Amino acid sequence: PEKTVEGQAGKGGMLQEALYGFKYIFARRGLLGLLLFFVTLNFIIGLSGSLFSPFLLERTNQSSEILGFVTSANAIGAVIGGLLVGLWGGFKKRTNSIFLGEALTGFFLLILFGLGRSLPVWIVAVVIGGIFPIFTNGASQSIWQAKVAPDVQGRVFSARRVIALSVLPITPILAGALADYVTEPAMQANTWLSQTFSWLVGSTPGSGMALQYILTGIAYMAVAILTFIFAPHIRNLETELPDHDQMQKIEVQP
Repeated sequence: PEKTVEGQAGKGGMLQEALYGFKYIFARRGLLGLLLFFVTLNFIIGLSGSLFSPFLLERTNQSSEILGFVTSANAIGAVIGGLLVGLWGGFKKRTNSIFLGEALTGFFLLILFGLGRSLPVWIVAVVIGGIFPIFTNGASQSIWQAKVAPDVQGRVFSARRVIALSVLPITPILAGALADYVTEPAMQANTWLSQTFSWLVGSTPGSGMALQYILTGIAYMAVAILTFIFAPHIRNLETELPDHDQMQKIEVQP
């Protein structure tokens, strides 16, 4: 790739080059905001998404066949999403694809999935819900590739990945602990939680995990909608931060 001033500034020892990606991101409010938006969503979805298999098994009397059907259906949704991205590509303003896609992901993949008590509902939830992450991830990747100069993308994208995935080792532990010690016992006993939500998710094995799916889905949708409304530096990132090719005259070394 063509050398840029920023790329040259990031050169140095191993530690300096490793830290450069983080410095680059933290110096750009829009990119940092977009990254933290996805970190937050990764954390929220991990609090229920980690329970996919145990939830379905509890709800279906340990039916591995239904688990297999739903898992396959989710993969079909991802394939459909990939085809739609190839044919349409999403909204011209890519942040619109991100916010709308994430809100719909929260509804279908978390709320509707948690509400489901039968195979048809779960299949609808995961097929439709599996489409939108392809759009949101594709739109996000396009923004990063447009805004970050090619000769620093390796360092910046590595830092981005470290930050984005930092919550993933934590969420399965938290999700399991919540299910085992809070939501599942509470929904199967005479507690305020079961009195409030048993009409919605029942009070049988799996009801606590269903409630986790629904509550995290509500939180997931809320983060997407509220970020769109109250974070203009993310919503308008594409216009406020120039593309790297528009800065070449400034960045290219003479």
